[in-house]
Order: sequence, then C-alpha cells, then structure tokens
Amino acid sequence: MQKNTAWHARSLRHIWHPCSQMHDYQELPLLPIARADGIYLYDFEGHAYLDAISSWWVNLFGHNHPYINQKLKDQIDALEHVLLAGCTHPQVVRLSERLCALSGFEKCFYADNGSSCIEVAMKMSYHAHLIQGQHRPKILSLTNAYHGETLGALSISDLGLYKETYQALFLEHLHTPVPKDNSDIPNAIAKLKAILKQHAPKISAFVLEPLIQCAGGMHFYSPEYIKQAVHLCQEHGIHIILDEIAVGFGRTGSMFAFEQCGIRGDFLCLSKGISGGYLPLAVVLTNNAIYDQFYAPYDQNKNFLHSHSYTGNALACACANATLDLFEQEDTIKRNHALSLKIYQALQDNLEDLPYIINLRARGMIFAFELNGYSGNKRVSLAIFEKALQKGLLLRPLNNTIYFMPAYIINDSQITYSVRMLKEIILELTQT
Repeated sequence: MQKNTAWHARSLRHIWHPCSQMHDYQELPLLPIARADGIYLYDFEGHAYLDAISSWWVNLFGHNHPYINQKLKDQIDALEHVLLAGCTHPQVVRLSERLCALSGFEKCFYADNGSSCIEVAMKMSYHAHLIQGQHRPKILSLTNAYHGETLGALSISDLGLYKETYQALFLEHLHTPVPKDNSDIPNAIAKLKAILKQHAPKISAFVLEPLIQCAGGMHFYSPEYIKQAVHLCQEHGIHIILDEIAVGFGRTGSMFAFEQCGIRGDFLCLSKGISGGYLPLAVVLTNNAIYDQFYAPYDQNKNFLHSHSYTGNALACACANATLDLFEQEDTIKRNHALSLKIYQALQDNLEDLPYIINLRARGMIFAFELNGYSGNKRVSLAIFEKALQKGLLLRPLNNTIYFMPAYIINDSQITYSVRMLKEIILELTQT
C-alpha cells in the first residue's frame, strides 16, 4: 500500500471519519480510492484492494456494475428527485410492488438510512398502540444487539463502546438475553418469559436482527430461539420489528433472514444492500392492519407525521430496482448456496487448524472467526486492518472478530487469494 500524502492530509483536514479512532491516522494512512470495478477498489497509484467487506456490507454485485450503472444513467436523464409527500414516481411504485411481493408485507414507508428506518418502525409501533388507547413506552431488544446510532436506535442497542456516553438521552428500553448457543435457548426463553410477565403491557415492540447480530461480533444464533421468542411476544400484543438492514437481500442464504425462522413480523427494516451499494435508501415494510390504524381524516390526529427530504429518492430507487433485476436474472440466492459452501470449505482447509483461531462459522454469505489470545503491541483490529491493506485486502475486524462478507460476484481465484492472505495475516501476527 502506498501512502498518498496529499489526499491523506486533505482528508484529515476537514473530514471526521465515522467509527474511527482518528488519532490512529497520524501513523496509519487513510486509503484514498480513485475508482472501483467489480470486487476491487483502486488507489491513485493503481494498487488494487479486494473489498472483502462489501464496503460496510452494502455492495452486493460489485462496484460499478454495468447494469446498475446504466439504469442509474437512464433515470438521471428523466428525474433525479421529487418529494414523496403528495407526489410519486415510477421507480418507487415499482420498487414497492416488488418488495411487498418478495416479503409478504403490504405497505412501504421510505427513509434514507438504516438508523432512521429503525426510528420509523419504533415510532410507528408506539403510535399504533397509542391509537388503540395503549401507552406502551418501552422497547424490547436483545443483549449484544446493534440497531444504529441515532438516539432511538442507539437506545435499544447493547454495545457499550457506542452508547455509554449518551445514556442520559435514551428511550425506555429493556434487554433480554440472546442465547450464546443452542444449549442456552431454554435459559434465554425463561428470562424472556420473566421480563414479559413483569413488563409486557408496557412494551410496544420487540426488535431483533434475525439469525446474525452483525455489529455484535457476527454472533450467529438459532432460528428456533427466534421462533419461540417472537411467538411469546406476539401473545402479549407486542409488535415484532425485524431489523434486516445488514442481513437482508441474501446475506444469510435466503432473500430475507426471517424466512428461515418460521415467523411473521409487523415491521421489516431494510437498507444497506437494497440499492446494491450505490445510494442511501431505506424502507420500513408493514402490513395493512398497521396502516389502517393511521388512515383517518386529518382532524382525528391519527396521521403518522414523519418524513425525510430524500425519502424514496428516484435515483436510489432506480438502483434498487436494478439490484432486484440482477437477483432475478442471475438466480442469485440459488447460486450463492454453492458459492457459500465453496468459500467456507476454503476457510476450513486453510484456517481451522491455525493456532488462536476459534469458532470458524458461516451462514449464507457471511463468514467469521475469532482470533483468541493474540497479544501484540497494537489492537488486533487495527493490526489486521493494516496488514490486510499491505496485502491488497480491505478488512475491518470487529475487535477480535474477523469476518469475510464479499460481494456475490467473487470468483474462485479471488476466493483463493483472499483466504491465502487471511492465513498469512494470522500467521504473521501470531508468530511475532
């Protein structure tokens, strides 16, 4: 990796980079990206970096995909944006019809990022109960959860690194334990029952990331627990908010993760991969039973008054429709089943017997393991990030959890290269 000093200095001068220890960049150079193509990012010296994390889990079919590019170009010549309050446009209509058909939900409410999407669902849930004469101010979520960084979403998250400073600003919330493994399911269900016995009449919604808590160290947990927990909450009239911002659109092996859990929710939150990694877009899907509670004359004060300026942006919706086209044209979900097995086998063959590596796991197109016992002179996440860049690989570990979440277009040679580089990185770190 070459340090482009001019771009590095200019970037640090005015940009506060998200989720970064800015002090690190006094020694570690930022990565200035000039262009991208397929699974690769390129710096200004022409060095390639394999994007092993889909640019924060958003890129599904590679960078600068020719089909999505063309659909975006076509749209920009027709309409770039119009407010969705009192207006509509073909791209958002088509996208809404397709999302409802794919998910089984019936109405779409648009936002522009994942955190806002969660906020919409929580407000909508509380408001729907209030219309029915029920004051339910609490939100229930799982331990180890992450749902975003706006105040409401952060309130119900459970990662201290992100939220400890802002405790005084938070909503009322409760956490119920996520099972550590399948043997822990009875214990987790028992604790949930105890919480519901005491608090159920005051709980508006249960929010969960089905199958994988991504920011929570890529924690995989059982669909059987999800099924039991959701049914218990539903018995108490508690809405179910499915946070599929990270796990939707094929990441877990099905189009939506909840499909593997035998459940139905009241709200489905989608973002990240929805536009193929091109433009910010988010949507809350819900059902007619929720929608109908708000459908009333203005003077009854039942309207859901929530909006974002770029809600349902035409360019973002065009990219989302192009992304769904690719799912259909390439039979992506089926193709990913074979691709997932191939990647996991390569990881097992190369990494499973290495010292310090524990809990190598895979679900769909998400792969992860922990590096246990490493005690180098740098944080493990920073050390791996730096070494990976030197080897032409973009990784962003979560503390000591290393994950691999590539775009669905990755090929055999790129898989081989990525796994070989991972092995070299681990060996270099643990043998020094």
